[in-house]
Amino acid sequence: MNQPEAGHLEAECLEADYLVVGAGAMGMAFTDVLMTETNATVIMVDRNHKPGGHWTTAYPFVRLHQPSAFYGVNSKPLGENKIDQVGFNKGLYELASAQEVVSYFEQVMREQFLPSGRVRYFPMSDYEGDGHFVSCISGEVTKVKAGKIVDSTYMNVTVPSMRPPPFPVADSMTCLPLNDLVKVTTPKEGYVVIGAGKTGMDACLFLLANGASADDICWIMSRDSWILNRANLQPELITEELASPRTGERNQWDAKDTNDLFDILESSGQLLRIDPDVKPTMYRCATVTMAEIEALRSIKNVVRMGHVTEITNSEITLEEGSIPTTANVLHIDCTADALATRPSVPVFSGNQLTLQTVRTCQQVFSAAFIAFVEATIEEEDEKNRLCTPVPHPDSDIDWLRTTLGTMQNGGIWASVPKLQQWLMKSRLDPFTQPPKEGESTPGFAENVGDMLKGAIRVNELYTQWLGKQEQA
Repeated sequence: MNQPEAGHLEAECLEADYLVVGAGAMGMAFTDVLMTETNATVIMVDRNHKPGGHWTTAYPFVRLHQPSAFYGVNSKPLGENKIDQVGFNKGLYELASAQEVVSYFEQVMREQFLPSGRVRYFPMSDYEGDGHFVSCISGEVTKVKAGKIVDSTYMNVTVPSMRPPPFPVADSMTCLPLNDLVKVTTPKEGYVVIGAGKTGMDACLFLLANGASADDICWIMSRDSWILNRANLQPELITEELASPRTGERNQWDAKDTNDLFDILESSGQLLRIDPDVKPTMYRCATVTMAEIEALRSIKNVVRMGHVTEITNSEITLEEGSIPTTANVLHIDCTADALATRPSVPVFSGNQLTLQTVRTCQQVFSAAFIAFVEATIEEEDEKNRLCTPVPHPDSDIDWLRTTLGTMQNGGIWASVPKLQQWLMKSRLDPFTQPPKEGESTPGFAENVGDMLKGAIRVNELYTQWLGKQEQA
């Protein structure tokens, strides 16, 4: 981060207990728990014009990948906890749209944070480090004297509209972020979806839902992905017909090796793949329904030649070959790394907090949990022990790494009664189970035992895999 540039107008110095950099989902979730658990004052600085982070520039037809019931800030429900009656998510709990998410965060800011008198919010401002931020409109510099600085931007969420395609595109060709799919006004000769992650899946599903023939879609996949079955991630048990058919009853921790593990996870309906004949090498926590899987499987023109390196006037060149294209084809860029795997750093370091995921792919929960630890635990070493980062997954084997990290953290949390009490009451936590009759500590006996057994076996499988890689 840079020092304020010469020529900026110097403003008054503000004071607060916390300076939160970024008013995206993690910054909002963190601040919300501070507001409910402490009497702290907060200054929030954000470069966007309203709260919500990447949601303010997300493609208009995007929806949450998880039920609305588990997203947002801890103090305010998102949505009405309804079951969707139509569409690909029919029969499962509602998924908020981008517009709903942005409106929700704006309500939290304007109806809860600002009226409290304890939060001051500076949108359209760039944080330049060392307690300084600059207005994007006036150029005015503001100094902040804060007890602690909270970086909620470290996870660096990026969507396609935030940057141009990462490969050259000939002037005669059209390559758009999927935000612009809603602006298409005339039929195209064909549609090329570039990207195999959740964004690419959403682009394909949008095209299919709006009348495109599967035969008109070419899907470029650099890697196939293991995908979570959304029916297993619901507030309440979902009927069996909405889940993947279960063809086996083996316990996943009885797996002989990692290949056997993924076979069990697939046969038990926990993980899905689009093409049953292609072994996935990617895992990014994307979720789908069985209806979505069937729709995606209808696309037969799938290109597996690595990443796109260039779009010329007549072809798309890839790392391992090329395919023809024309100026009448719409190329759709879905390659942004929305959930980058960032290096882990200590969450707590003196007067600096760096928000990261402490449960796999649960960003807002993690931010809220970190805030509760900040509010209730004094020793920095203990805070970091409770908040060991679990970086986002990328490859198939990262399912093991992130599962191990999540289990290890869960085992530690289960031994701290006040954390368990908070987890049980947190609407952002769908996983902590209430105590069984006769248990004095919520869920401790059974939950910790299961987590320890699972963690030991995950560690064994992961170590076995690492050994094979070293031999190879």
